[in-house]
Amino acid sequence: AINPEYEVNRIGEFLRQTLKKTGLSKVVIGLSGGIDSATSLMLAVGALGKENVHVLFMPYKNTHPTAFKNAKAVVAFLQIPESKVEIVDVGSGVDALAASLGISQQDTMRLGNIMARVRMITIFDRAKKLGALVLGTENKSEYLLGYFTRGGDELSDIEPVQHLYKTQVYELANYLGLPDNILKQIPTAGLWEGQTDEGEFGFSYKEADQVLHLYFDKNFLLDDIVKQGFANAENIIAYAKKNHYKHKVPYSLDF
Repeated sequence: AINPEYEVNRIGEFLRQTLKKTGLSKVVIGLSGGIDSATSLMLAVGALGKENVHVLFMPYKNTHPTAFKNAKAVVAFLQIPESKVEIVDVGSGVDALAASLGISQQDTMRLGNIMARVRMITIFDRAKKLGALVLGTENKSEYLLGYFTRGGDELSDIEPVQHLYKTQVYELANYLGLPDNILKQIPTAGLWEGQTDEGEFGFSYKEADQVLHLYFDKNFLLDDIVKQGFANAENIIAYAKKNHYKHKVPYSLDF
């Protein structure tokens, strides 16, 4: 368990100090309607003021209506002015690029990667236009599992919740009083219809977070974690190891 009041204060101070160092005052965030982006947005608004936060919602044609509804609910909950909220439909850009690369609509993984990268192009363009930093929304679970698109949702200038596991982000969101529909939303990257994080993993965030904590933070041996009754421990660590290269690339000679 975390101390949510302590986390809110330290994240707020981190955001303010980082912006001060860069000489900038604003951030841009991509809002999906999920727990991570909603929590990150709320932390940024609390720390920097809503006048310094620009929100982008970037739907694709398979974006679930619930995601849009949730994104609007967060914006309304935080009373962010309309002038600070922008909807950019990335569909035409994604489809045009996919068509030119010969990617079919059935090739969901490649199409999903294109979508994540087009969204990141959009966010960074807005940040350049506004003289702002890109506020990331990655949590520690996603980071350790390598659950992100290289050149896509991994890219940002500042990460407010990357030190917190997914289950801890829920704790923080609950403390902040985010609306119930956000707290109950099934985690998804929204890269294709019916896609969910846990469906892709084959295990739950609840189990993954406990296993990742024991393995990476406490340096437990995998065999000892399995003996504690975590049925998916081997799969979870294998998943993390399979994607570990994402933290190492690009490979280069020493200089």
